[in-house]
Order: sequence, then structure tokens, then C-alpha cells
Amino acid sequence: MRSKRSPSQTLKALLICFLSVLSLFLGFFTNCWRVADQQWFDNHQRDMESFIVGRMVKSRQDGIFSSGGLTGFGSLEATQVNYFDDPCSNQYLAYTNGLPFGTYTTYNSQIGGQGMFFGILDKFTTCSPHEKLRLFHALTSLFSAVALTAIIFWFYLEFGLTVALLVLVSAVFSQWLVVFGRNLWWSMWAFYLPVAVIMHYLRFKRELMNVKPFAFGVIVFITIFIKCLFTGYEYITTTLVMMVVPLVYYGILKGWNFRKLLAGLFTAASSSCLAILLTFLILCFQVASVQGSFRDGVNHIVYVFAKRTHANPQDFPSIYASSLKSSTTRVVARYLWGTFFDANNYLSCSNQFVSAYLLKIRYLYLILLFMTMSGMLYFLRNRCVAEEEKQKRVALIFATWFSILAPLSWFIIFKSHSYLHVHMNFIVWQMPFVFFGFAVCGLVVKSLLPARQTSI
Repeated sequence: MRSKRSPSQTLKALLICFLSVLSLFLGFFTNCWRVADQQWFDNHQRDMESFIVGRMVKSRQDGIFSSGGLTGFGSLEATQVNYFDDPCSNQYLAYTNGLPFGTYTTYNSQIGGQGMFFGILDKFTTCSPHEKLRLFHALTSLFSAVALTAIIFWFYLEFGLTVALLVLVSAVFSQWLVVFGRNLWWSMWAFYLPVAVIMHYLRFKRELMNVKPFAFGVIVFITIFIKCLFTGYEYITTTLVMMVVPLVYYGILKGWNFRKLLAGLFTAASSSCLAILLTFLILCFQVASVQGSFRDGVNHIVYVFAKRTHANPQDFPSIYASSLKSSTTRVVARYLWGTFFDANNYLSCSNQFVSAYLLKIRYLYLILLFMTMSGMLYFLRNRCVAEEEKQKRVALIFATWFSILAPLSWFIIFKSHSYLHVHMNFIVWQMPFVFFGFAVCGLVVKSLLPARQTSI
């Protein structure tokens, strides 16, 4: 039976959560820690966010569920325009100046729950449009900070303060989390909702006999449905693999046999499929309300999936040919060389080699670091007196290297998308591989501390 926390322990936990939410929120909302270049921070994915702004204009003009509730972009003229020919600034111009759209073109690849959500908030918020946008950015930043804090708090409960603080630092100084954190389109919190909820659910239950398959399946269904409702199928394979990392961790920790672990994975997979299928049906009906046919929605989903994966280049416009022909190995290699943290934002160095290869902390460097630390942690596990603490270290190592499948799943399965979107797909390394890798580093540090300090 788990002992109750003392008032001092409860206060400590609350302070950790407050510190985490505050530090992450300030980074996401204002780039307070200067982790990202300011111009990049101000403009990253502004074009996609304009779909949400365009949706708010359409909702204000014709109602929340007009055009099926789908996000999209409008034209100030009566003639429909191609999105790539229409600057996203027109969406902001129409919103902030109260201008109506002459035409509205829907984005048919996701339900657009975030657009409807902000459309409702826009309707019931009385401040100026500029203030509303700032409020919505703040709200999204807060949601993202809270979702990540839930994950960091799980590391604190499982491994202690040292590990939690190192995971927090890795989140605060990840430039990709910072530039995504407040974006209205991406609603980053939704990607982390399933794994955060399952982490705490499984920790609360601990023993497999207490994990009721039906309750677990319902939790998976609800959280995946919310994710798809707000962010569609972006990084969906990454989200699904990330979601079951805690299941692998607790399976190793508690010595579940393969059959029990497989049953948990099957429950997660089947519940996820049901949630995704339901959102498919909703999306098809939305598209049908705009284009007149349910089949149009089905055809669109099939087409979009094919062009982002490994389809025949001859079946698609030439703009997708290079991505569909690209080598999966080269795509993965490109993402290994991406920058996690750029110290050039803080230091000025005239030496090009130092600036490009030492001050830029690349994901390949982190993988090599995590490999080294995993080996150290495995041999240091014998320093633990309690058998459960030894097993925790082994379980964390297994979970960490299982978690690398989450980003790799997107790079490999959605190879074409990854080839074209090198300006954004590095974010999946933080889902959740980097967090677990830094947790391994934190446990190594904790293991090397004098015995009287290991309580931190």
C-alpha cells in the first residue's frame, strides 16, 4: 500500500510543477530564454496557423460549423485563390480588421477541432482582435506547458528530483518545442496528452492485475480521439508509439510476461484504431458537407496518405516526385543531423567549425550520449540496494530505446512528408525519445552522487 505524502513532500511536488509550468510557458509564449532565433520564433508555421485565423473569420461571419467546421483560408475578393498564391497575412488582416471573406477554401485533411475551439473562444471574448490572438497564444502555451509538466512530474515521481530537473531542462532548451509551443494550428499539448495520461494511469495502478483492459482501452480511445480532433493525423504514428512507451516501462519493471504485455499493446492498438476510424468518419462527413459526397472524403484521405508515404511517383503531380523517389536512409540521416540546441544564440564564435559542429548540439550527438549513458546506467544499477530500484534502471533503458521507434516511425513510414518538411519534423525527436534519454543521463548522475544525496 502506498504511503501518504507528508505536507513538505506535497509542497515540494507543487513547487516542482509550478517551476516547470512557468519556465516552459515563458519559453513557449515569449521565447524568454532565447532558445530559438527570434525571427524564427515569430514566424514559424505562421502559414499553417493562418488556417486557424481564417477559420475564426469564417466562424464569425457564417457560424462555427459553416463549411463543415473545417479550417481553411479565405480570400478578401469574390474570386477563389490558391493558398500558395495568397499570403497568410491576409487571414490576419481580415481577422484583426473585421473584414469578411469573399470566398473560403477548406483544408480537408483534418477535423479542425482547434479551429472550432478558438472560434468559440473568439465569439465569447470581448477584447480587441490583437489582444485575442495574444490571449489564444498564451492559452495554447499554457496547455503545452501543462502537458509537458505532467510528463516531467511522472519522471519526478518515478526517479526523483535530479532526473525530473534534467528532463525539464531538456524541454526548456529544445528549440523545436519552443517554436511549436504556442502555435494555434499545432496545439502541441494534444500530441502529449495520451502518453501523459497513460503514464499516470499505469503508475497509479502499478500491477497488471489492477489495469483493467476496458478502462485502459477507454482512456486510450478518449485521448487519441482528442488528439485527432485537435491536430488531425499529423505525427500519428509517433503519437501512437509514444503512447505505449509507459506500457513497455511498467511491463519490464513488473516482470510482465510477453503475453500480458502483448495484451496491453493490443488493447492500446485496437482502441486507437477505433478512435481514428471515428475521426475518419467525422472528417468524411465534413468533406461531404462541402463537396457533396462522402466518397470525396474517403478519396481525399487515401490520396493524402499515399502522397506522404511511399506511393508511386507517377500517380502524383511532379511537385511530389522527388519526395516519393527519395531514399528512406537519406531522409533518416538528414534528421539525425538536425539541431536540438544551438548555443550560437548565446555565444559569438568566429571559428566556423566550432560554430557549426560544436556549438550546435545535434540529435546524432544526443543518441551517442544516450547510448553511452545507458551502458553506464546498466553497470551502475548494482549500486542500488533495493531490487526495485535496480529494475527501474533496466526498465528505463528498455523504454528509452523502444521510444526511439516513435520518431523513426514517422521518418520511415511518412518518408515523403519528412523529405519535404525538414523545416518542422525534427519536433518528433521530442516525442518522447529525448525526454527518456535525458532521464537516463539524470539517473547516471544520481547514481554517481554520494549515498546521502541520492534522495534528490
